[in-house]
Amino acid sequence: MSAAIAAFLGLLTIAEIGSLAALAQTDLSFTEWTVPTKGSHPHDPLAAADGTIWYTGQMTSILGRLNPRTGAFREYRTKTPGSGPHGLAADQEGNIWFTGNFAGYIGKLDPNTGAITEYRLPQEARDPHTPVFDEAGNLWFTVQGTDMIGRLVPKTGDIKLVHVPTANALPYGIAVNSNGVPFFAEFGTNKLASIDPKTMQIHEYPLPNAGSRPRRIAITSDGAVWYTDYARGYLGRFDPQASSFASGLRLVVQTPVLTGSLPSVMSSGTASPA
Repeated sequence: MSAAIAAFLGLLTIAEIGSLAALAQTDLSFTEWTVPTKGSHPHDPLAAADGTIWYTGQMTSILGRLNPRTGAFREYRTKTPGSGPHGLAADQEGNIWFTGNFAGYIGKLDPNTGAITEYRLPQEARDPHTPVFDEAGNLWFTVQGTDMIGRLVPKTGDIKLVHVPTANALPYGIAVNSNGVPFFAEFGTNKLASIDPKTMQIHEYPLPNAGSRPRRIAITSDGAVWYTDYARGYLGRFDPQASSFASGLRLVVQTPVLTGSLPSVMSSGTASPA
């Protein structure tokens, strides 16, 4: 069994699709599409409500859309060359938001017109990384290079940024639970964290192993926070309800994937688009 299939089966288990025994009897097929622009290095795919797949062509500063039913592509170039678009999130109106990773801004693409609106971050906020919407329509995002978490209110354009408590934490993947609380992974440390959506106070949760490096997270319907431990080749599960801030992290399960597998991306059947 290849590492890719093993990781895929692990994610299916998290999404509660079925047991590994049942999945082992399922025939799987993979279809690949070659993006139109060579060297774009497609990144962070996003499944939109209409069934299309969006991606960022980070190295050629492109946003792309694929119709899996027809195989047709459409590409949109960023307004600012060399923006290095990274993460994607869709709002309720169908606009596609992205992080301008190389250029220090949050962008919004109107797919109907191709128009892009840029929301510039302060100069100190380098490396905006992963975005996610909460139910109120606010956009939360990680700023990996400068250890910050940001919130953008699309209605006003207001942006607020806060530093995480731990130096060199490298906040990476982020997801919002059903209560509107964003959780994120601190890739430079062995910690998960949450941010209060009202006060923007951050709480950190150390993982049991000092060598853990959580990279991406997903939140399932029961409120559990799943994470990829990139450094150690594990999938982990954190139950916030079973652990107070004072007592630290209660690790419910941590499952090895494959030696040297470096698990990175995490998804669930009920997670918000991220």
